[in-house]
Amino acid sequence: MPTERYLELLADLARHGHAPSVYLWGGEPMLHDGTLRILREAARLGMPPSIATNGTGIAEHARELVDAPMFLVQLSIDGPDGATHNASRPGTGSATDNFATVRAAADRVAQARKERGRRLPLIASLTTINHLNQGRLVETYDSLAGVADICVFYLAWWIDERSAQQHSLEFQRRFGFTPRTHRGWIGTWTPSDYQVLARELTEIGRRAARLAGPAVVIMPHLTHAAQLERYYTDHDSRFGFHRCVSIFSAVEINANGDMSPCRDYHDFVVGNVKERTITGLFNDDRYRQFRLSLARDGLMPVCTRCCGLMGY
Repeated sequence: MPTERYLELLADLARHGHAPSVYLWGGEPMLHDGTLRILREAARLGMPPSIATNGTGIAEHARELVDAPMFLVQLSIDGPDGATHNASRPGTGSATDNFATVRAAADRVAQARKERGRRLPLIASLTTINHLNQGRLVETYDSLAGVADICVFYLAWWIDERSAQQHSLEFQRRFGFTPRTHRGWIGTWTPSDYQVLARELTEIGRRAARLAGPAVVIMPHLTHAAQLERYYTDHDSRFGFHRCVSIFSAVEINANGDMSPCRDYHDFVVGNVKERTITGLFNDDRYRQFRLSLARDGLMPVCTRCCGLMGY
């Protein structure tokens, strides 16, 4: 979608009195040649801009992000060193060192903040717990002291085959067509030792409570071994999250302009922002249909493992 259209959408939101946060995320936002313009305009309009990134292009534009000002830079860091992180996020060749890229991004933004005398953007690390970094989460936290303001540890969002099959049937019943995107979230990984993972997460929380290092967010906040085992093995468990508020407070726009009320499962498209505005689509009948379905009939099977449910 052209940069100018994004700017028109922001202007339309401002004309209607809205000042939402603007969050750019995956694919890789800095590969879009209009990203900096979008971020600067969002900041100018009082719409706090944030980004989730693997570090690409951040170090090179750190001063521009600080000057915008960007509100939040979220950097995917999946280990305390290059061996662990790069194994989790391999590049196109053996010489690719994404860990060096993402750490340079964090360091350069922190340096630019200091030079400009600014407190923004906040720097957050995003760590998805996996089979390569389990057992090294405390090291990962310690390695970010003095750089990150917030360390976010995700238990990982994924669904099992049973949930996927149930979702296909339920979605078809509610909306009259078969969804496809949820099958990309099917996974099978579980931690090798729930007791060890529980101790790690507890220790990270203990260190953060001393206020000497970065703040910590564990998402969802489960730190006991029995809870963790339920999370990874029982996909019906919701841990008290029974209502999605994301569909009432956020919209998701794909790179082709399709707008959806659901941040992780984009099968339900309400329209395209190349043709209509966000404000025009947000209360469209089709958007209302989706909200009413979740309010009246409850969550769908895949909703139990979604940051839209457990992250808001």
